[in-house]
Formats: sequence, C-alpha cells, structure tokens
Amino acid sequence: MAPMDALLHLVGLQPNRLLIGNPLSDWAYALGLGLATFCVLLFMRRQLAMRTRGLDARELRPGLRLLLALVRRTKLFPLLAASLGAGSKYLELPPRAERATTAVIVIMIVVQLGLWASAAVRFYLEEQSSHSNDRRSQTMVTILQFVANLSIWSVVLLLALDNLGFQVKALLTGLGIGGIAVALAVQNVLGDLLASVSIALDKPFEVGDTLVLEGGYTGAVEAIGIKSTRLRSISGEQIVVSNAELTRARIRNYGRISERRLVFHLQLAYGTPAALLAEVPELVRAAVAARPEARFERAHLVALGPAGFDVEAVYSVPGTDYAVYLAAVQAINVGIVTALEQRGIAFSTLPPR
Repeated sequence: MAPMDALLHLVGLQPNRLLIGNPLSDWAYALGLGLATFCVLLFMRRQLAMRTRGLDARELRPGLRLLLALVRRTKLFPLLAASLGAGSKYLELPPRAERATTAVIVIMIVVQLGLWASAAVRFYLEEQSSHSNDRRSQTMVTILQFVANLSIWSVVLLLALDNLGFQVKALLTGLGIGGIAVALAVQNVLGDLLASVSIALDKPFEVGDTLVLEGGYTGAVEAIGIKSTRLRSISGEQIVVSNAELTRARIRNYGRISERRLVFHLQLAYGTPAALLAEVPELVRAAVAARPEARFERAHLVALGPAGFDVEAVYSVPGTDYAVYLAAVQAINVGIVTALEQRGIAFSTLPPR
C-alpha cells in the first residue's frame, strides 16, 4: 500500500473514493505537492529577504539595486500561483474547474507583474532624479509615477477581466464610447494632468523659483501638484493656479536669473555746462564701482530731450538675491545724487513731453 493510501486509511477515508472526478489519493498528492512547493518558495523568499535586509543599496550596481527592489515587492501571489499550478498537475479537472484554476493562476501572476512593473518604473525615475540637482525632482517622480501606475494597472485590469471570461473587445468599445463623454465632462482635469506631465518633462520652473504671471500675480513656487501649482505671494497669501493655465501663460521666472541688469536715465537741467556734462558718465561709473557686487557697463549722453539732457546708464548685479540687488541699487542711486550735488549738476524740473 502506498504511503498516501495508508495515510488516508488511517484517517478513515477510502483512497479510491472519487471527488470531482479524481480519487482522494490524487487529491492528497496534489495537496501535498502544493503545500511543499509553497513552503519551499516561502522559505527561499524569506531567506533572500533576510540576506538582503542589511545591504546598503547605494553601494550596489543599478542592476542589483533593481533586483533588490523587485524582491522586496514580491508578494505571496506568485508563490500561491506556482503551488496551485504544481498541485493541479496531479488532477484531471472538468473543463470549467480547469478554466477557473487557470484564471486564478494567471490573475495572481498578472497582479505580481503589475507590482514589479510599478516598482521598476519608480526605481528608474528615482535613479534619474538622483543624478539631478533639480529641487523639483520629487514632484516629477510623483507625477510620472502616477501616470505610469494608471497605465500599468489599467492593463492588469483588462488582462484580469479577459481571463475571467469578459469580452474585453466589447468592453473596450463601450468604454471608448463612454470615455468620450467622460473625457468631455472632465476635460479640465485631464488637461491639468497632461499639463503637469508637460511641466515635469519640460521643467519651465521648479520649487523655490519666483514667478511673475500674466495678470500681475507674483509669488514663489511652493509645490507642483497633479492638478495645480501653488505659489506664495510677497504679501503672504497662497496663489493656486491650474497647471493647464500655467502652460498657456507667459511666465517670467526670476529663479533662473543669473544677474539683474538695470537700464536707467538721468534727466539733467538745461544750462548745465558742457564740461560738467562730459564728467557725468565717469561720475556714474565711480558710483557703480563703489559697490563690489555691481558691474558697470556704460553711461552716455544719448539725447537732448524736451525736459533736459538725457543720460542713459547701464549696470548689472550678479546673483539671484533680490535684497542684495535692491541694496546695491539704493547705494548706487545715493552715490550718483551725491556726486552730482558735489559738482553742482542739477536734475531737470521740467516734466517730459
């Protein structure tokens, strides 16, 4: 007597008794093989997890880090699917039961593949953002991960429905017709979603940048979301702008400025002697040179205007700090006024015509 038959006799069961077309002995072998397969795979999974728990992922090659991420995202679904598949090989199941078993196995495998695909996409995005100094990289990862997950799990859902016997082609046709109506109803939301992807890829601004929008809105970018971008204005309130509106608007991004360049005019009174007028460009240059953070470019008498002599001057202040820029402008303006007063050069009191 076979060991399995003896075990069944011991518990009071007849080995040759049929259950769903298979002897109890075959069911016992299938159950034993399935449990053994599951236990072995579970043991291997736990051993692999324990051996990789103490590894520093930063010291590994990208391929090994990806493998480690996939191992950590492995659930019980593939183990159960392999165990169920191994055990069912001992049985001759009716067509309906065979289809149900196959569908369950395929669905569990497809779900695990979806988890692996999602983990792989996230790994790739984080690898790309880790090599960038972009302060907005985490926002970009979040947006692209959302879009990738939406695509991955849509495919997983369709495969699962197909294995459950649903007519996916007819479903897709119905969804296509209904999707047009849904798309029209939520076109603003979809527009903002696509705009967020465009912002993430094109990178017209990043968190921390100061933007000036059409309409006179000015603020520093606090967060870039899937639907909207939030700015903090100079006066303290939060400005919320939809991403679709941002992609269509003209934006001045002061966060990308490398230096601030100032062009200004001095209106000097008629009657100023020509010898003193010739000294004005040098006076302006000296006032700018007194500030080490400023760089003088030029100063010239450019016109004999209706209100007086028109002197145009240009200088720049490197850096993005607005407070430093304003401090330099104030000091230079005071220096120019002081130099003109000392030389007896007066500003024009006539309004420009």
